[in-house]
Amino acid sequence: MALLAEAYLHTLDEFAVPFPASWPYPGLRWYGLAYLAGFGVAWLIVRWMAKTHRTAIPPRAVPDLMIYILLGVLVGGRVGYCIFYDPGLFIRLTGSLPWWGVLAINQGGMSSHGGMLGVILAMCIFGARNHISKLHLLDVAVFVAPPGLFLGRLANFVNAELPGRALPDASQQAPPWWSMKFPQEILSWPAEKLARLGEAVEDLGFSAGHWRDSLARRDIDADANQFVDRTVNRLIEAVQTGNAKVIEVMRPELTACYPSQLVQALTDGPLLCLLLVLVWLKPRKPGMIGVWFLGGYGLMRIASEGIRQPDTGVPLLSTPMGDLSRGQVLSLLMVAVWLVAWLIIVRRDVEPIGGLRRSGQ
Repeated sequence: MALLAEAYLHTLDEFAVPFPASWPYPGLRWYGLAYLAGFGVAWLIVRWMAKTHRTAIPPRAVPDLMIYILLGVLVGGRVGYCIFYDPGLFIRLTGSLPWWGVLAINQGGMSSHGGMLGVILAMCIFGARNHISKLHLLDVAVFVAPPGLFLGRLANFVNAELPGRALPDASQQAPPWWSMKFPQEILSWPAEKLARLGEAVEDLGFSAGHWRDSLARRDIDADANQFVDRTVNRLIEAVQTGNAKVIEVMRPELTACYPSQLVQALTDGPLLCLLLVLVWLKPRKPGMIGVWFLGGYGLMRIASEGIRQPDTGVPLLSTPMGDLSRGQVLSLLMVAVWLVAWLIIVRRDVEPIGGLRRSGQ
């Protein structure tokens, strides 16, 4: 029961397979493996649907379709992040790999809304080239998306990305077991708060006095700044490797947060998947599954964003409903499109396609 009396302290490493220090790349990240696994599951589902005639896509076209979906997600997701969250990446050039900010995937990552737009464009191109209903292709693409979205959110959790909002002050002294504490939080701490970690720094082999002195001179002394940065990263690594003394000192200082990554993994994955399965148990007019994806994802994203910290540097939008994050604004647009598109598709005089209950032919 002791484990249930304290917030979960994040100790996970972003690398699933670390490489030797002499190698040019540090290792295989869980984030990349999550994308690969998501596409693998999607490919298996689409192949099954094609072979059992639950889709108008011929089995021979499935490999090409998955390549289009892959490119749509990757290109759309990255370009979407740059457009929606950090346009400065378009003009950020450096003298080292990958040279261009847009290609520096470690700077900000991907946008799920951008990935959706990328898939829409990819399905339009694939449908035109293969003479298959573009709306039906979109139905299939969104139907297989929840496993990838689920794994992506879990990878965000492993990477300690997109943390939740802080619990109320009254809950910080005795945070509930389901709350999260991330040691990466200290990367943004001011000097006066970092100074409280003197005992933890001493466990790493440095004196607390040198630590406090370096913090005081950080803004005017490059060597002091480098020492602080290196020590902060070593403190995080010490927590991840289970250093009991460092954990004892840091844990009470960390902020307990809502488990937003896990909540969004649940809404974007199993709950969204269940909704789409229920809608597509019988044949539907092309586009109807895509419409319900927009509505389901949009509504659940608006709700789950309420416990997620807003993205750093991205201003909130003041509305009569309160301050909205960029993700909530984009999701509101999705819900608006859902309502309009549903009315249009319902009135179309076309034959329903698909249906998960259809037996193979």
